[in-house]
Amino acid sequence: MRKWARKIAVALSIGIVLTSGSFHFFSKAASNAIPRSKVLQGAKQSKNGDTNILLLGLDSRRDNDGNPLPLKLTKLLHVGPASIGGYNTNTMILIHLPANGKKAVAISIPRDDYVNVPGYGMKKIKEAYSYAKYVEDSRLYKEGIKQPAREHIARDAGRAAAIATVSQFLDVPIDHFAEVNLLGFYDLANALGGIQVCLNKAVNDSKYSGGVFPAGLQTISGVDALKFVRQRHGLPNGDLDRTHRQQAFITGVITKFRTQGIFSDIGKLSALLNVAKKDVVIDSGFDILGFLPQAKALTGGNIKFHTLPIEGYVMRNGQSVNLVDEIKVRKFVQDLFHPKKAAATPSPKPSKINYANLANGSAVDGSKIPCVN
Repeated sequence: MRKWARKIAVALSIGIVLTSGSFHFFSKAASNAIPRSKVLQGAKQSKNGDTNILLLGLDSRRDNDGNPLPLKLTKLLHVGPASIGGYNTNTMILIHLPANGKKAVAISIPRDDYVNVPGYGMKKIKEAYSYAKYVEDSRLYKEGIKQPAREHIARDAGRAAAIATVSQFLDVPIDHFAEVNLLGFYDLANALGGIQVCLNKAVNDSKYSGGVFPAGLQTISGVDALKFVRQRHGLPNGDLDRTHRQQAFITGVITKFRTQGIFSDIGKLSALLNVAKKDVVIDSGFDILGFLPQAKALTGGNIKFHTLPIEGYVMRNGQSVNLVDEIKVRKFVQDLFHPKKAAATPSPKPSKINYANLANGSAVDGSKIPCVN
């Protein structure tokens, strides 16, 4: 899938801003209801009117207050209890919105890229959040800070670390962020009444993710949505194919927004707002009303998707990680963000991974939905 992306956090970010619809009062309600974080206050901002939004998908079996998800629900979702869930950011997408109104660029950051995490040394990029969150939570616990205040403060430390790591790795400022918890896929698919996806082959991953799906075009919702995007066992490229699943899911979400009249349906908008209130955290400076026109453009297809290149797989500290060339990665990003400047110099070749050939399924509106492994 050359055109990357489509990760849950994109869907939920779009969902957040689109919940305002054409109703001004609804926009204000959405802006006030969604949890916010101040971690970006005072941070370096993009120049010339460009905007970079980092989308984070948090792999935790706890809600935003730190409470374990109900055991009945975790069993239903096939994700296991809170005791096995950490605070890794298994989803990271950087969206670049040019000031000139040209197509937006969405870049996925593979979660196992081996990079420098400020203050912690070389780690998988997904671990920046969890390391910082753990250290801060331990400090607050010793000071006697109770929940949920301790959880909120510690998560802000995690967000700050994740944002700083991505910003340093890619050498770009982060203007806004949106974080979604594990239940986001599940709740979003339910709120939208199901999402269309397409698989090249039938799969059976009942032992791990719990996903059992036929080949071809199909509609998934609720539990199946989470199973679909979590599967990595039994796929040719493992974790990177799971990224393709998430891309396919977001393609279906965007198609749903475009074809089902979401903007004018107050019931669906309310359902999306409810998802955002419990599954999402955004930065305190995120202007939902101001972002609405851009969000509508994104759902209309005004966005191109890409994945950061990797050099291969190596073992570090007993873990399999993605080896990356920081210079190549930064050039890759700058060439996408500023294509005119990149015209004279060829971009680095993408990852050498052999991705599966992609077929297409016909969506409900006649457009094409990419089939993935």
